[in-house]
Amino acid sequence: MFDSLQFDFNPIYLVWLFVALAAGLTVEALYLMFFSAASYRSRINRRLAISKDRADRESVLIELRRERGLTGEGDYRLGLTALNRLILQSGLTLGLSRLFLIVGIASLVAFGVTLLFRHSLWQAAVAALLSATVLPYLALKLLRSRRQKKFGAQFPDALDIIVRSLRAGHPVPIAISMVGREMPDPIGSEFGVVSDEITYGADLETAMRNLYARLGSDDLPLFVTAVAIQGSTGGNLGEILENLSGVIRQRFKMRRKIRALAAEGRASAMILSALPIGMFVVIQFIAPDFYAAVWHVHLTQVLLFGAAAWMLIGNLIMFKMVNFKI
Repeated sequence: MFDSLQFDFNPIYLVWLFVALAAGLTVEALYLMFFSAASYRSRINRRLAISKDRADRESVLIELRRERGLTGEGDYRLGLTALNRLILQSGLTLGLSRLFLIVGIASLVAFGVTLLFRHSLWQAAVAALLSATVLPYLALKLLRSRRQKKFGAQFPDALDIIVRSLRAGHPVPIAISMVGREMPDPIGSEFGVVSDEITYGADLETAMRNLYARLGSDDLPLFVTAVAIQGSTGGNLGEILENLSGVIRQRFKMRRKIRALAAEGRASAMILSALPIGMFVVIQFIAPDFYAAVWHVHLTQVLLFGAAAWMLIGNLIMFKMVNFKI
């Protein structure tokens, strides 16, 4: 038995592996040395990349809105406001037509693959339905969460830029436009859109509320309220934003600290979630006939479906237990 598990290993394959890794690292080093800086200067964020070929800022604003699922005037294009808001806050720049086309193709592929391997029309229909509804929704939620976290990490630096600009004597719209010119996405393009909206007739408070609608970050209402109050009653906005920057940095540190304390729980949740799937794959690889004898039995399919659903519920509970919102 042990003799059948032995195999010959040719060391030349290991040499070729290291050669491939060295070649990849060399190419990456050359790119970072010669092309990375130039690429960063020409493509700081999406808005500046579009503006490089266009002198009309209004057309840039309209294109940015349409890429994000809005009309040229900034209104939602879909009747389902919640779905449109989720697509908007996810930061996708595909446009609604391309997004729905990709989702439709993915659902057809899922239907065809399931029908080919399972030979069951209802299972293929369920797979297509999940591919057209649940999977895109989860993907959009993940993209929105990542984008909001990235924005939260950039936001204190953006406030510092605004504070320095205000102390230099610039008005608030000019200070906001500096963030749009100096910082990468997502905050660079979003503040650039705010600057363009103010340029083409929107008041400062409306532009700020549109910014919050496009991002949905928890830290933005403090900034929007501070700017709105200063515009109505006056006051030292630079000092207010400087204090706000410190508060947001402390909240960011607290989130990181809680995430570190909950790391053990997250690791346990991932191990417990991956263990049944890993054991199933191992058993299928070592003894393919272990499940093949009962694969066609309807009760087996029902039990596996119930186990998967129960496991999903457990994963959701564990996810809620190790994720805290501040």
